[in-house]
Amino acid sequence: MPHHRYRPADARVPLPSADRSWPSRRLTRAPLWVPVDLRDGNQALAEPMDAARKRRMFDLLVAMGFKEIEVGYPSASETDFGFVRHLAESGAVPDDVTVSVFTAARSDLIDRTIASVEGLPRTLVHLYTATAPVWRDVVLGRSRAELHAMITDAATHLLRRAGERPGTDIRFEFSPEVFNLTEPDFVLEVCDSLTELWEASPDRPVVHNLPATVEIATPNVYADQIEYMHRHLARRDSVILSVHPHNDRGTGVACAELAVLAGAQRVEGCLFGNGERTGNVDLVTLALNLFAQGVDPMVDFSDIDAVREVVEHCNRLPVHPRHPYGGELVHTAFSGTHQDAIAKGMARHAKRAAEQGVPAAEAPWEVPYLPVDPGDIGRTYEEVIRINSQSGKGGVAHLLRTRHGLDLPQAMRPDFSRTVQRVTDGTGRELTAGELGELFRTTYLAAAGQGSVEAVSWSTAETAPGVHTFTCVLRVDGREHSCRGTGNGPLAALTDALRTAGVTVGVLGYWEHATTAGPDSPAAAYAECRVDGVTAWGAGWDTSVLTASVHSVLSAVNRARGGRS
Repeated sequence: MPHHRYRPADARVPLPSADRSWPSRRLTRAPLWVPVDLRDGNQALAEPMDAARKRRMFDLLVAMGFKEIEVGYPSASETDFGFVRHLAESGAVPDDVTVSVFTAARSDLIDRTIASVEGLPRTLVHLYTATAPVWRDVVLGRSRAELHAMITDAATHLLRRAGERPGTDIRFEFSPEVFNLTEPDFVLEVCDSLTELWEASPDRPVVHNLPATVEIATPNVYADQIEYMHRHLARRDSVILSVHPHNDRGTGVACAELAVLAGAQRVEGCLFGNGERTGNVDLVTLALNLFAQGVDPMVDFSDIDAVREVVEHCNRLPVHPRHPYGGELVHTAFSGTHQDAIAKGMARHAKRAAEQGVPAAEAPWEVPYLPVDPGDIGRTYEEVIRINSQSGKGGVAHLLRTRHGLDLPQAMRPDFSRTVQRVTDGTGRELTAGELGELFRTTYLAAAGQGSVEAVSWSTAETAPGVHTFTCVLRVDGREHSCRGTGNGPLAALTDALRTAGVTVGVLGYWEHATTAGPDSPAAAYAECRVDGVTAWGAGWDTSVLTASVHSVLSAVNRARGGRS
């Protein structure tokens, strides 16, 4: 790897190391969010959105609660210009939403932009120019003074054109593109001059947006740059300090979070991080990171899958299954140790909620491996635990309990887990919850009537206090026997009857429970038996607890005899 071709970015700022304040702060409120999916995100698509997709994305952003939305670059394409006109003419913009439009610092492009927003009551015109040395030299061919003069001319022209539209609320934003590679004193010089030119005030602030257009350093460097600007911008109470991180180093989210700690009040980004190259900062992750820390994100992600579906449709790009919060698999555990911890955590959560007398959906959330309750973002619990060859007994037991009403005894779980392991190893794929239930049925429940011992008919009665009889016709190895047994309970009488047919059975343990709420609930029964020296588990299921218990013993008998033979 020719690493010698590259030099570390010199993005330091004159901020004494002992004088930083951002490292000791914590996030306690959401910044102003500005989704740029319809402009910056759209520019990065191989197939840019058509009008229908743009409108669907806009309606999603409004429904989620975003109050400022960048809707396009109207001077760059007829599609963007037409969409802004559509918003102006259709009345699609709610009274509390501000539309933002993007333009380069050129008079003709500014004119086209102003024409596009006619009829919109609240607009933010976002003016940008690259300011970093390499861009000044290679792209623009201008000195610092020449570039500053160009920006001032464009900003003056914008101010004049906006003033020609009385009764329309047009505010201004400026982005020194590639801020993070621009000299701090030059950024201050340009931004302060525009604050004065645009006559910013606390009740009519300007937005200075400081983008990490190409991510070039660790997030702490960007935080230092933002804190320096936060401290030194003139008329600070008349400026909304905004950031627009990209993700070239994979740390866009960290850059945004540290920038807010350092004084930024506003964040521009895209849902699920769409954008040029490696993308813009991901607003989904940023907002739900706050949510997971008990901070109101001020936008609605209560149906994350619906949000993802619209974004995937409009962008024609899939969201990765492992994408934070929104990916299909982010709440799913396959690992046995993770499944066991999640199952125990969810059981304790339900118990604590019941003890506190509150619904589980309102109780404080503390479940291992799940930083947020999947139900809070519209997910079901069905995808939390899924079964493959890596899964363990805890996950298997959790799915049987939550999906099939089968609460396996702790001692029985390893037995069924081994069966699951054999199947998943053999097939090389995961088992659905339905397939898991069917595997349990064929392994245990069906064994009560399929094997070398079958109860053709039976009845039981309590003939005296504490004395039970079990009368039956048993088919053992193909031969029928009329049998009668006695004991201190029905199962003891059953084992005595089996003894008379030549089958020696000892019940080592027995468990039973209702599978649903209500008086008509079916019962599940589980028995661990030692049969002619072989130990095996069995299970039964029936509307009658007695029948379920008899079936559980016969299931264990047949499984033991099948294993022996």
